[in-house]
Amino acid sequence: MPGMGLIDTHTHLESFARSGEIPAVLQRAAAAGVEAMIAIGTDAEDWTLYRDLAGQHVGIVHYSVGLHPCSVDEGWAVRQTLLEGYWNSSPRPVALGEIGLDRYHLPKNDPAAAERILGWQRAAFAEGLALARRLDCPVVIHSRDAFSECVEMIDTSGVDWRKVVFHCFSGGPAEMAELNQRGGRGSITGIITYKNADAIRAAARAQGLDKLLLETDAPYLSPLPHRGKPNEPAFVRHTAEFCAGLLGIDYERLAEATTRNARVFFGL
Repeated sequence: MPGMGLIDTHTHLESFARSGEIPAVLQRAAAAGVEAMIAIGTDAEDWTLYRDLAGQHVGIVHYSVGLHPCSVDEGWAVRQTLLEGYWNSSPRPVALGEIGLDRYHLPKNDPAAAERILGWQRAAFAEGLALARRLDCPVVIHSRDAFSECVEMIDTSGVDWRKVVFHCFSGGPAEMAELNQRGGRGSITGIITYKNADAIRAAARAQGLDKLLLETDAPYLSPLPHRGKPNEPAFVRHTAEFCAGLLGIDYERLAEATTRNARVFFGL
C-alpha cells in the first residue's frame, strides 16, 4: 500500500506466534501500510519470545519487557530481577512495560485477597518505575480503574514524564490533560471507533496530533468494522483513518505525524 507507513505501538503477538501465524500477520500488516510494531511484554513467558521475533524481523518487530499487573503474584519479585538483563541482550527492548495497576481484574468477592494482590501490584509497579528511571527508558503504563494512583506513583518515582505513555487510554479530556501537562501522553486504540467512546474522542482531540500514538492492543479491542473479532496489527489502519477524520486532517498527514511520534518516543 503506497504512502506513509504506520506503527502499531502496542501489540501482543504471543498467540499468533504459538499458532504459527506470525508470517501471515506480518504480511497483512505490511499490506495495510503498517511498517513496524512493538510487541509488548507482560511476563517471563513472552519476553524471550518477543526478543527472538525482533531478532528475526529486524526493524519491523520491536519489543518491550515488563510485568503486567495481572501477571503479578506472590512470586513476582523473582521474575522482576530478570528484566534489567534484557538491556544487555541483542536486540534490546525499546521500552519497559507494560507495568502499572489493575483494580478491574481483582477478585470481586474476596476483599482480603484483592487487597493482598493490589499490594503486590503496587510493590511491582514501584520496582518497575525505579528500574525505568535507572535505565532512562520509555515506560508503558497499564492503568485500569487506577488512574490517580498510577499518576501519583509515577510522580513519586522521579521517572521523566516525557518518557511515559498510558497505553489504551480510556479516560476523558481531564485525565488526558493531567498526563499532558506533566509531559506524558495517552495512546489510542480501536476503542475510539466505538459508538460510546465520546470521552476518548474528546481526549484525543484535546491531546492533538503532536503527542498522538496509535496501537491495536491486539488480539483485543478490534476497531470497527472488526469489533468482536480478534484484533491484529493490520487493523491499526482503521484506527488511523478514523483519527484522521476526527482531527480533520488528511490520512497522509496523520500517518506521518504518528509514525514520527512513535519513532522519537521509542527511539526506533
